[in-house]
Amino acid sequence: VQLQASGGGLVQAGGSLRLSCAASGGTFTRYRMGWFRQAPGKEREFVATINRSGSSKYYHHSVEGRFTISRDNAKNTLYLQMNSLKPEDTAVYYCAAEATASSSSYYYRSQDFGSWGQGTQVTVSS
Repeated sequence: VQLQASGGGLVQAGGSLRLSCAASGGTFTRYRMGWFRQAPGKEREFVATINRSGSSKYYHHSVEGRFTISRDNAKNTLYLQMNSLKPEDTAVYYCAAEATASSSSYYYRSQDFGSWGQGTQVTVSS
């Protein structure tokens, strides 16, 4: 599956952004999907995961209550709604996919995902 992330930009602290990730070349409902991010000088970190149907979601504690992961299986698209953004959310955000038979969303390691998008920059100013 090929992934194309979009929707990043510059926003003030407290603002909102919605990221999108369009998937092609695979049966979207076969894939668990996730968002990761990487800030300058830091390792890539998990943000959120969603299972194949969208019925189960898992978040990093630092974004829970502020970010919402969702998917539209009819449109082959993954979303990340980001509210109450903080300067520490500044990073390149990547969407990721892994074909799976599991209905769980409890996956948070980079190696749990085999396909990656190109990343979209999110910058939050203070």
